[in-house]
This record gives sequence, C-alpha cells and structure tokens, in this order.
Amino acid sequence: MSEVVIAGGGLAGLVAARRLAERGADVTLFEERDEVGGRVRSREVDGYTLDRGFQVLFTAYPAVTRELDLRELDLRYFSPGATIARPDHRSTLADPLGDPFSAVDSLLNPDVTLLDKFRTLKLRWRLGSNAAAREFQGRDQTIRSYLEDLGFSERFVENFAEPFYGGITLDRSLSTDAGVFEYTFAMLASGGTAVPAAGMGAIPAQLADRARAAGASIETGTAVTAVEAADCGAVVETPGGTVTADAAVVATDPRSARELTGVESIPTAARSCVTQYFTTRRHRTIDTGKKLILNAGGERPNHVAPLSAVAPEYAGDGDTLLAATTLGTPDASDEELATAVKDALVTWYPEHRLDDLEPLATDRIEFAQFAQPPGFRDDLPDAAAPAGPVFLAGDYTQWSSIQGAMESGRVASDAVGDAVDLS
Repeated sequence: MSEVVIAGGGLAGLVAARRLAERGADVTLFEERDEVGGRVRSREVDGYTLDRGFQVLFTAYPAVTRELDLRELDLRYFSPGATIARPDHRSTLADPLGDPFSAVDSLLNPDVTLLDKFRTLKLRWRLGSNAAAREFQGRDQTIRSYLEDLGFSERFVENFAEPFYGGITLDRSLSTDAGVFEYTFAMLASGGTAVPAAGMGAIPAQLADRARAAGASIETGTAVTAVEAADCGAVVETPGGTVTADAAVVATDPRSARELTGVESIPTAARSCVTQYFTTRRHRTIDTGKKLILNAGGERPNHVAPLSAVAPEYAGDGDTLLAATTLGTPDASDEELATAVKDALVTWYPEHRLDDLEPLATDRIEFAQFAQPPGFRDDLPDAAAPAGPVFLAGDYTQWSSIQGAMESGRVASDAVGDAVDLS
C-alpha cells in the first residue's frame, strides 16, 4: 500500500485525502490548527454561530454536488437577488425566474434601467443554459469592461454590480477577470445560495468525516515545516519528527505552499476584507426578504447579510444576527467600522429603531482570496508543479472559490494516482 502525506486540512486537502484513501492509499493528513477547514470555519460566540467572515455556498458548483451531501448539510437559502440601499432609499432587484414574488418590485426598480433588466434576463438565459459555462473560462478583460461591452448602464454597474460582485470577488473596482463573473453568474442562475444550518464549518466537518470513513488519518494540531522530494519518495518534516512517504500533497494556504515547495507561480497577492457581526434584542427584525443588502451609497460596509433571517439557527431564541462586510484592509478601528455600519443601517431603515444594535465580533481576514486580474489563470501552477512526487492542492491552482478548492483536491489526487502506484 502506498503512503501519501497531505499538508493542510482545508477543503482541498480533505477532498484529496478522501479520494486517495478510496483508491487504496495509506493517507495521513496533518493540519496545523486544532480544527480542519482552512479559510472555511465556524465558531460559537455567546450562543451565536459565526463563520470566519461572511461566506456562502453556491449549490450549483460541480465540485459541491460531487463532493458533498447537501441534504445532510441541512441548507438554508438566501432569496435570489438583492436589496439595493442608500440613505432613505431601498429597492429590490431579483431574478424573476428564481424569485417570482419579487418580480413586480424588480420590474419597477428605479436603480437600474429597463434595458438592464432585459440584458440581465438575456445573460441569464445564455449563461445559465449553456453547459460550457460550467467550465471556468478566463477572459482577457475585466468585469467592468465586460459589462460595458454588453451595454449595461452605469447605474447598473454602480448600484448593483460594484457592491454585489465586489462581495463575490472582494474587488469593488470590478478589475477581476470577467471569467469569474461569467462562471459565478451561471452558478447563480443554475442553483441556490445557501449556508448550512450549523454554519459553514459543517462543510469541512463533513469532508473530514468522509475522509476518515475512507480510511484517511487526520492529525490536527500538527504543522508541516518542510516537504522535500527524495529518491525514496517525499520527506515531510513535522515537529514530531520526519515522515517518509511515496508522495506528498501540499494543500496549505498559498504563502505557506510557496515556502514549502518553492513554486514561485503560486499567487500570494491577497484580497482582504473585514466582517463584523451584530445582534439586536429579541424579536427586533429587519425585513430583507432573505436578500443580501447592497450599499449603493458608499463602501462601508460593502454589504450586509441577514444571517438569522436566512438561518435562524445561527442566532437562536429569535434574535437578529447580521454580518456586515467591508472590503480591503481599512485603517479604521473595529469601533469606527461598527459605527459606520450602524449609521448606514439607520439611514437605510429609518422606520426601525436600531439603537440596540450590538457588535459581537470582528474578523479581519488579511488573505481571503488571491487577486484574479484578467488572464490570471495563465500563470497559475498545476498540481504537478513541484519537483518529484510532491503535488499541489489549493484554489490557487484553479481560481479563488470553494469550487476551485474542491476541484483542486480532485485534480491533485488524480495527479498522485498517475505518478504513484496506489495499490
């Protein structure tokens, strides 16, 4: 039986571990933290479930449907579309096919033009019905120029695309590769946007359970400090000693992966964000129709997610839980950012008393995604980029997303199988 060591217990490493174990390999996964998940984790604070920054699951992602049992995750769904907000103004923009109850409000929405609405439906039909859109294809242009070429108005770009796709790409300037827009738009048209009832941490927990059931060993609290190719296979150093295996998969964060493997093409330029969680007293609700709230009047915050409206289990006892995300690495203190969120919400919902809005926690996530400018895929490493029987698994070999992470785990396991006899 061949031995394979995996460094890193994020989504990519967990998928690789299960697949390799199912193929007969003796798999040991080392995770530095005390829990698996990498960038996808949850914790409990004062009885509230808080994810590590605002994250959602696109259920139409091919890797999601392939690697996860969605029924077991007990998903809670956002309503399609969004609420566009600015001081003393709110409007609804939704997919009339996905949310027919919002069709009239969307049709009358003053924040985008009538032509924008028709162009959106046309684009939904083209991308949502095109099987090729399920394969990520980069484009040598930005999201902004792509929308301009399609004829979308500046109102549509400023009021909807900047905050909505700014939230997806952490890039409100819309300078990300337009392929990210096409692919995610197709996924939104084909499936739902959801969170597990128990938090996003339920996703890596399920992947870990599946990996263990397949025979993989997962050791948390153990860092991998070095990985080298050798005549005997791969030599992996941990604080507990040296492990020799037939192959190793490096599935750590991008910066650690570059240090461990020396592969210079691993991207390390980061997109950052700050997510703050707020609660109000029991039974004080903000009517969002389970839609994301987009800030069309400023950038602090970029958007607010009504988590307890979507997933009551996140708050419990009828309390309200909101997640507000600001993009980048603002110099403002946590308190200053929280004040900006409160001030924005008060102007968006003047009919509600929000004086009791209380901050619960702040997550400053320095590396939430890697930068994805036009053509970025041309420079990404492949799974077999390191020397010898050492392989890469991480979204940085695909594109920055849950889909990219899980798909990279599958690709890495196949690359190991092609190079090593796993029987």
